[in-house]
Amino acid sequence: MRQDDRDREPLPIEDPLGRLPEEWLAALTELGERPFRAEQLFRWLHQRAEFDPDKMSDLSLSFRARLADAGVSAQLRVDTVHESRDGTRKLVLEAKDGARVESVIIPMTDLGDADAGAAATDDEDEEPSAKAKVTLCISTQYGCAMGCVFCASGQAGLVRGLRASEIVSQVYLAKSALRPDEQLSNLVFMGMGEPLHHYDETARAVRLLTHPQGLGMSPRRITVSTVGLIPGIERLGRDFAGKVGLAVSVHAPNDAIRDRIIPMNRKYPLSDLMRALRAYPLPKRRRITVEYTLIDGVNDAPSHARELAQLLRGIPTKVNLIPMNPITASELRAPKSENVREFQEVLARAGYSCFVRTRRGDEVAAACGQLAMAEDLVKKKRERDELRARAKSS
Repeated sequence: MRQDDRDREPLPIEDPLGRLPEEWLAALTELGERPFRAEQLFRWLHQRAEFDPDKMSDLSLSFRARLADAGVSAQLRVDTVHESRDGTRKLVLEAKDGARVESVIIPMTDLGDADAGAAATDDEDEEPSAKAKVTLCISTQYGCAMGCVFCASGQAGLVRGLRASEIVSQVYLAKSALRPDEQLSNLVFMGMGEPLHHYDETARAVRLLTHPQGLGMSPRRITVSTVGLIPGIERLGRDFAGKVGLAVSVHAPNDAIRDRIIPMNRKYPLSDLMRALRAYPLPKRRRITVEYTLIDGVNDAPSHARELAQLLRGIPTKVNLIPMNPITASELRAPKSENVREFQEVLARAGYSCFVRTRRGDEVAAACGQLAMAEDLVKKKRERDELRARAKSS
């Protein structure tokens, strides 16, 4: 094949922003492009977050044209930004097919906020910085299939998973929205969706974000949250040798309560989940973050705290207590402040590091479990259910 024919041949790569350097190298070599182009391109996309091929100045014009034809472009756009009084910023992002997801920039102003991000490191060798640290919470799915009763995303149902390119795009867009005196310190996969229900794209996104030729984020600054999907926990431990942080939404001290609020518990009960957590390959000085949403009259009694302390015995953990944030899809209520305090005291006396999640961004529906796009999905789901019911009765 002549070179000018090669120059016109389309790039045989789907989802270009989601490709790793070695995948670009294989594809470009086959097309006769010089091997170093793969590294150049990857750096433009993932180190400089430049998605317009016309601005990739050290690439040939013909190659830039092929990149444009292959669909190399921004995968998401910022639709709106909502900022609360505490500095939390919610980015409403729209994909090319109209799917709308959210990312949340959370200022880390004290220990409680840092631990609330769940990716706060247990290492002591962190370099000091004059910039203010922020945690970024990102989504992996448009909706969620887990059905947790206290979460707007869970009540919405799943529409589709996000591609790795859409997941990492949230990080690059958020970085561009940071103020000059801010720096991205921690990244948590805790937005819309269950990351381990969408494992392949989640893992690919982690590899893209931690690649040394790209953003080069440290895996210890990344936490993946799960409702307790054991096969995904096992894969995450194997694939990343435990270097990626793990946060587990436990939310109940026994199966009877957990079955009521987390449907997935019927498939992966607490005894099996605890075995998986004990087997997770944690590096030294690292702990698993246990997320526990306190719901008034459901799981917030001192007896529940004592039961939880016994359940977690022997597992290196830190516990984040999350007073439930109200959502329109549920009649469940936030716990009383004295119940939260007593619950924390019971765990602390049992020897656990236990923090109460500072409520951040709730006035713009950016707090844990509140994401507003999920509320929109809940309304659509209700409309679909009503139409099915009417069709069935007619």
